Amino acid sequence: MTIRIIVTGGTFDKEYNELNGTLAFNRTHIEDVLQRGRCKLDVVIDVLMMVDSLDMGDGDRARIVHACLACDEQRVVITHGTDTMVETAQAIAAGVPHKTIVLTGAMVPYAFGSSDGLFNLGSALSFVQALAPGVYVAMNGRVFPWNRVRKNHEIGVFESTGPALGGTA
Repeated sequence: MTIRIIVTGGTFDKEYNELNGTLAFNRTHIEDVLQRGRCKLDVVIDVLMMVDSLDMGDGDRARIVHACLACDEQRVVITHGTDTMVETAQAIAAGVPHKTIVLTGAMVPYAFGSSDGLFNLGSALSFVQALAPGVYVAMNGRVFPWNRVRKNHEIGVFESTGPALGGTA
């Protein structure tokens, strides 16, 4: 089974720009993460865009939906910024039937060394292999159906807004 990883940007791939003190994109860190995690899965990496999710518009989401539809793989992991991850998941759910798609990201950039991104990507790769077709969000070792999750900005975690997978809250 081959898994497609679609890179869209987000905090996961940001780096600190020492010249102006901002976070910016230079390159994706997905290959480094897979190597560091000793990943033995058959994956194809597609760097679709490098965008902060707060800057994403409907056109960007349409590109993500198209990439999911166009790829041959039935199992897809998408790295995405956490602020609008649920909005993108909604667009994918409306436009991509019959595939298993898991969105994940990071609260801290991978380049900082203390990122949750490594764990989140590993979890997403595990979940995408085991879940039924549908669209999900995987963060902090948990997985949520796209329409039953929200980002709690006060404490910086994703939480359920309804029954969890398996019917428990």
